[in-house]
Amino acid sequence: MKSIPSSIMLLVFSAICFTAAGQETKVSYPIDKDTQLITYQEVVQEPGTADELYVRCIEWINTQYKNPADVCRVRNRESAVIEILHRFELINMDGDAKLNAGIVNYLLKLEFKPGRYRYTITDLTLRQSSRFPVERWFDKSDKMYSPVWDDYLVQLDTQIRKLIESLKSGMAPVVVKPEEKW
Repeated sequence: MKSIPSSIMLLVFSAICFTAAGQETKVSYPIDKDTQLITYQEVVQEPGTADELYVRCIEWINTQYKNPADVCRVRNRESAVIEILHRFELINMDGDAKLNAGIVNYLLKLEFKPGRYRYTITDLTLRQSSRFPVERWFDKSDKMYSPVWDDYLVQLDTQIRKLIESLKSGMAPVVVKPEEKW
């Protein structure tokens, strides 16, 4: 009698493990060929001088971040470079409850030239007592590997893409409507 419930439990457990192992992350992550780090980088064509783009970016930073002075590690108007060190939270879902799964730090570097700017998002690390590069989440042979790492990678990609979308929107020139004459 005891062998039936334990064999059913073994069957259910095997099915769960097989399903979890069969689920592959379908997100493509941009890996820098030199550093082997996840690196989001793009040159965006946008009208304006380097200085105008720099000022627009400062305005975006002031609306995007709660403490803009704290997140900006470099604000160099002469060289047209801004570096932002910030973070976002990962979550685990436990039923309807959201549990904090950790904090991921990232570096956002913005460079400006006439008619274009380039953003580079890199150095994604999980905040711990020692440096934990998120690229370790790709290694399924790691003795600490957990299937939840795949979900963390998806969350990371989603957060970074939202940040990029916000940046592009904030860097677009403001359309000034002509005053209506009446």
